[in-house]
Amino acid sequence: MSGRPSILPTEDAFADFKKQCLATENWLNKYDNNGMQVWIEVPENRGNNSPKVHKIKCKMTIEDVSAATMYDVIHDGQYRKNWDPNMLESFDIARLSDNADVGYYSWLCPKPIKNRDVVTLRSWRVMDDEYIIINFSVKHPDRTAVLSFIFHKLTQKVMKCVHKAGQNYSAWKQQNSPDLKPWLYPEQSNLPMMDPADLSIQRADSLQNVDESSKKDALESEDSS
Repeated sequence: MSGRPSILPTEDAFADFKKQCLATENWLNKYDNNGMQVWIEVPENRGNNSPKVHKIKCKMTIEDVSAATMYDVIHDGQYRKNWDPNMLESFDIARLSDNADVGYYSWLCPKPIKNRDVVTLRSWRVMDDEYIIINFSVKHPDRTAVLSFIFHKLTQKVMKCVHKAGQNYSAWKQQNSPDLKPWLYPEQSNLPMMDPADLSIQRADSLQNVDESSKKDALESEDSS
């Protein structure tokens, strides 16, 4: 067993994640329409101290689907194949704890960005009517994680897709192992256990170089559409 601090998110990590979700200071609203908002972070520091990772967040008000159902939709890997337009391939690798696992996701990226694949650590928590899922890139002994850029137009598309998926989930689940929800009932999971010490966080400094030569033109084209 490694003597390093655990990679698994702590209560403080969940609290910080929630704080970032609710924050508005140093965040620029790029889209606000029909109950959907997309924000990008405007870092305080510039120059050599500028962060190498660009943060984006989105918010959507959903009136016709419960938070519990949306939580199930995001977790259910089998159902994701039915609604995620950006997924080329996805599968779970191992379980880290009752509320954490590690998985693989192959991503169909918008042009001019090349397709990417990523290994992510997913950790979740439910408290009363609050549902939180933290998902971040990690290094796995057998695969390399890569951070991809997301444009706000793509984010809008994904949010609309996940909303529609929520509307259709209950009917689909009734026909597809309705009682199987290992994210709620960890004893149902058949994934092998993995020591979290075998993983490490994918830092910005170690990311592969991404050709962004055409990204500016693509963004300007998206903004003008």
